[in-house]
Amino acid sequence: MDPWVPSSVDLSRPSVARMYDYFLGGSHNFAVDRDAAKVIEKIYPGMAGAARANRSFLRRAVRYLCGQGIDQFLDLGSGIPTVGNVHEIAQNIIPTARVAYVDVEPVAVAHSVALLAGNDRAIAVQADLRDPDAVLNSPAVNNLLDFSRPVGVLLAAALHFVPDTDNPHTAVARYRDALAPGSHLAISHGSLEGIPQDSVTNGERVQAIYQRTDAQLVLRTKGDITRFFDGFDIVTPGVVLLPEWRPDSDDAYITAYVGVGRKP
Repeated sequence: MDPWVPSSVDLSRPSVARMYDYFLGGSHNFAVDRDAAKVIEKIYPGMAGAARANRSFLRRAVRYLCGQGIDQFLDLGSGIPTVGNVHEIAQNIIPTARVAYVDVEPVAVAHSVALLAGNDRAIAVQADLRDPDAVLNSPAVNNLLDFSRPVGVLLAAALHFVPDTDNPHTAVARYRDALAPGSHLAISHGSLEGIPQDSVTNGERVQAIYQRTDAQLVLRTKGDITRFFDGFDIVTPGVVLLPEWRPDSDDAYITAYVGVGRKP
């Protein structure tokens, strides 16, 4: 086993974080992850492009937040680091920016810790975004981030892996209530709304494959996604399809809605 892989990792079951790493062209994934990812690619050949487009939204959102004066970030469900990490983007604009990465997947956290060695303004913590109290009360997170000041909370391609039974809207509201005024929330979330029936069918087949991984895929409606911004003022252009949010390149069309909100 590679030295960056914790001994507790179950290598018999695909991981959504490692599959996402594969779609982005990363190397921190295993045969079981690649096999599941390749099945998805047969159904939806644009999956790699969709992953890159989501990464592009994350970059645009972080740059926007830095432009609003946000200099500390809480990246929930951060996954395995690849080129264009939040700390690289933010610290290129604001050298003193601080970033706390949070993920439940041990490989994602182990590799993040290795990557961040020597960067005293970025950390990786293993915790479940579905447990806001554990995240918000983490000593490591609190030693880095000052919640009395505005924070940028990032949920990029994360909430669609949280089933309704785990009350994702309640979890997001708990994070919102802990944030200072002026804080921001950025979300990207998969959806099947407003697409042709054949695409819906393929999306349902993809969902079935994710049922065999460590997290099921839940594709919500635009209305349900917009509800995550309750208590925030949604910034222009609103909750829109991913390529329509402040585009600066030709992103692949993907069935995901995105948005950024500011806590008044």
